Amino acid sequence: MSFATTDLSDKYTHAVQVAEPIFRDFGGKLAFHGPAKTLKLFEDNTLVRASLEQPGEGRVLVVDGGGSMRCALVGDQLGELAVKNGWAGILVYGCIRDSAVIATQAVGVKAMATHPRKSLKKGVGEEDLTVSFAGLTIVPGAWVYADADGVVVSAEELQSV
Repeated sequence: MSFATTDLSDKYTHAVQVAEPIFRDFGGKLAFHGPAKTLKLFEDNTLVRASLEQPGEGRVLVVDGGGSMRCALVGDQLGELAVKNGWAGILVYGCIRDSAVIATQAVGVKAMATHPRKSLKKGVGEEDLTVSFAGLTIVPGAWVYADADGVVVSAEELQSV
């Protein structure tokens, strides 16, 4: 499906949520969309790896990292897993690292910033729950659409415009 978040926002004004413009593009694919798989964690990316090791089936991994700017939650090895396992993209409310390599990988990645420090590995976090950040409330299975102009979220799959 070809789409533009601007067109989806215009056509589905009352049916979509539009993210605050806090995310930057890092992945090799600027436009991506799919149903959300949600994670909530803080400075620990154990669940991110565990999720990306599973079949993505065209989904978008939505990582509510609490907006932490103290470490990265995704790096090039996790980007490689996302490509290998068929994830459409990763949306991180937090930081990533290895941005030069991630830019060459065939997956969409949006995050707030980069940070060289790796995260903790304690296995702390939750999955498949409603997360809220950047003016969005995302339930598992909601449709995430992202491109160079931003991120929109819908309760159901939208038709292209």
